[in-house]
Amino acid sequence: MISTTEDILKFVNDKGFKKIFVLCGKKSFVTSGAEVFFKKIISDKEIKIFYKNSELPILEELIKIIKDIKNFKPDLILAVGGGAVIDYAKIANVVDARSDLADLIVNYSYPFKEKYTKLAVIPTTAGSGAEVTSNAVIYVNGIKHSFESELLVPDNFFLIPEFLISAPNKIKASAGFDAIAQALESLVSKKSNEKSVAYASKSLKVSIKSYVSFLNNPSLKNASEMSIAANLAGKAISISKTIVPHAASYPFTSLFNISHGHAVGLFFEKFFKFNYDNLDKSETSFDLNKRFDLIFSLFEVSDINQFSSKISLIKKQAKLEDDLLKLNINIKDSSDNIIKGINLLRLGNNPVKIDGKDIYKIMLKNL
Repeated sequence: MISTTEDILKFVNDKGFKKIFVLCGKKSFVTSGAEVFFKKIISDKEIKIFYKNSELPILEELIKIIKDIKNFKPDLILAVGGGAVIDYAKIANVVDARSDLADLIVNYSYPFKEKYTKLAVIPTTAGSGAEVTSNAVIYVNGIKHSFESELLVPDNFFLIPEFLISAPNKIKASAGFDAIAQALESLVSKKSNEKSVAYASKSLKVSIKSYVSFLNNPSLKNASEMSIAANLAGKAISISKTIVPHAASYPFTSLFNISHGHAVGLFFEKFFKFNYDNLDKSETSFDLNKRFDLIFSLFEVSDINQFSSKISLIKKQAKLEDDLLKLNINIKDSSDNIIKGINLLRLGNNPVKIDGKDIYKIMLKNL
């Protein structure tokens, strides 16, 4: 599963790739070491590099990317970066910059037809597992929307541990918690199955052990382990989809500029406790109680309170602040915009029925 720079070299030097469109984040492209590497290896190719500007994947920038790709006519799109970069590439490869694109996205009715060209991705964070998922996100007027299609799955991906090590700890912490959250959410999602449970369990066995050490003492070993954990979580979530922690996280990113994984973690324990406390209202086809037993076993705890404490400790060790006062977030003042920004598509996967009012109560609890 782990690749080497030699693997990338062999791949991009394929004679079939004469024109390569490189989509990347300017900071991550440099700090990861990817820029130096690509300057060395690509000599006889026509290259166009697009540096994304927006922290979030937004419609306006997506349209620019689509137009640049269509004008350049590449044989290969190469996405080098975090989840936003990869999501841009995945969507741009299957979508036209048509005048009604915003309406189609908002109404979840985009007519996918075929990929424009071959897409390969190289993650510079260990988090979303976007390199293997069949979904991607885009923000329209500050509201997050999801695309879902098998056409979104990249043709190739390369997990290069050395590209992860030099990322700022804040980015590594947020991305890594996203991987943990995705695996946990996958285990209790209504759409989960035996295959997704296997992927999620394997992911957590690795991330629980390697996440904090990757932040405190990054090495090729724990970078490799977190790459694998994120990839497995991505495979799990591609099957099961996320639930309420992800659904409720998006407005905190768009409204308060809280990075994605950090936003997912803000109320994570509270949402999982809500699901556990309402086991008798489960809408799953499987025994939700047994899934929680599996989670407790993986985290080496005996009950929901110990699990909550362990998640809180992991966030503290990763310096993922969840004190809303310190983050300058007032839930009551922003309640309308927060509830409006909740992703209903993800909310529907939650094992227990939950709505905006429930989420608002959960967020206010113990404040």
